[in-house]
Amino acid sequence: MAPARANANSIEPSLDPTMKTAPVSSVMTQVEEKVRSAAVKVVRSGSRSGHGSGALVNYKGLTLVFTAQHVADGILGGTYYAIKSHEVKPAILIYSDELHDIAILYLVEPFNHVKPLKFSPRKGILEVGEEITYSAFPADHRLLTFRGRVAGYEILSDAGLQILLNTQGWFGCSGSLVYDVNGDIVGVLWGIDVQAARSLNIDQVVLDNLMWVSPIQNINMELALSSLCESLNNKHRACR
Repeated sequence: MAPARANANSIEPSLDPTMKTAPVSSVMTQVEEKVRSAAVKVVRSGSRSGHGSGALVNYKGLTLVFTAQHVADGILGGTYYAIKSHEVKPAILIYSDELHDIAILYLVEPFNHVKPLKFSPRKGILEVGEEITYSAFPADHRLLTFRGRVAGYEILSDAGLQILLNTQGWFGCSGSLVYDVNGDIVGVLWGIDVQAARSLNIDQVVLDNLMWVSPIQNINMELALSSLCESLNNKHRACR
């Protein structure tokens, strides 16, 4: 969908050339650059449409792809593909947590130009107002990078505490890893807020500035790697 055009009859305000303003920089932080570099698109084998987002993570020498479970919801051992620029790499599903909507894939062969981020989970839940960043592939767009803040929390009866972010996003962002300003993983973005809007004579309205995140504390890495470590005969240092 093309962006809406501005009103052709709008008049730009005149500027006083003597007025001095503070310099504005659009340069990304080092954390944002690393997060953007590690982001990948995730698609299932044989799929001609539909995708999610994910991120490459280095866990004790293993290169993994973190994403949402509903993006990679097949059987364990199934093949998916991680895509970045012109590189397409196979990845095997090794962990599937439907309750918390988190999945982990094992990258079969490395990317040439994509560097994973070290697994560095946030020790505690972010407080309201704290800043975050993530990169994703919403809709048909190429890679986009977003900033935002923690807006609040919700408690789901089955999955427990969820983090709500005031940021932008759209379908296709599911599976993105969300990071704090220090580069620690906050959690996995899994949803965009949808509310009933019967007063507007429509079934629902999508709030594209309110994202749902499953906290990274929901992942048990020992359990997540158990099937992979068995196939590796527990010889890799990540399995010890």
